[in-house]
Amino acid sequence: MSIEHLVFVCITFVLGGILKGATGVGAPLIAIPVMALLVDLPFAVSVFLVPNIVSNIWQTWRFRNDRPEGKFPILFAVTGILGAGIGTMVLAGFNSDILIGSVAMIVLLYVAFKLANPNWAMSWNLANKLVVPVGLVGGFLQGSTGLSAPISVTFMNAVNLQRAQFIFTMSLFFLSMTLIQFPAQYALGILTLERFIYGVVAVIPLFIGMSIGGYLGKRISKPAFDKIIIIVLSLLALRLLVSVFYG
Repeated sequence: MSIEHLVFVCITFVLGGILKGATGVGAPLIAIPVMALLVDLPFAVSVFLVPNIVSNIWQTWRFRNDRPEGKFPILFAVTGILGAGIGTMVLAGFNSDILIGSVAMIVLLYVAFKLANPNWAMSWNLANKLVVPVGLVGGFLQGSTGLSAPISVTFMNAVNLQRAQFIFTMSLFFLSMTLIQFPAQYALGILTLERFIYGVVAVIPLFIGMSIGGYLGKRISKPAFDKIIIIVLSLLALRLLVSVFYG
């Protein structure tokens, strides 16, 4: 990449880091599309792998004392891994456009419902019953399409956890996904030494952004936090629809 492109990518990593630090999600939504436009999608996904792993390890550790009660976060992460394995195995013969389009519509329906019923929240009892199937579906989407956030973040927003609990659970879930992607990308030749080095360097601007986002996140009220997540979900759904209709 040229110097101009590198500077631009660094800026997007800082912006993605601000969103990640404040909410625990959203960094790939900003960084990966920009890199994909400048280079290509495999390059973008592989370069973001190291920053993704490091940032999720950091947030899982940082918010470890805020983990939700019981086995909920562990079940979410473990079933996500299983789902990712299944999704990866069926990837070759799967019509991803139909799946992605369906997921996008589900997310948009949820956003519309949430906007119409801002005080609605899923009960903790129901969330514990759904965590295994949702983890499996989210992991399946990660393995088959590379995107688990539309389902996993939608579910976690419905559970209505506090910010720190949300960040811990999502970071653990995403971490489990990326730890599977690392050896898979290396084995397939997607993760090269050059891309790995780019990824290590990219950790710096990402963490600069996360520091800013963490500072801002502590000052965000619960209603404002929920609104930010709804915005992220809306952007995710729109991005999915664009990928289906425009490639």
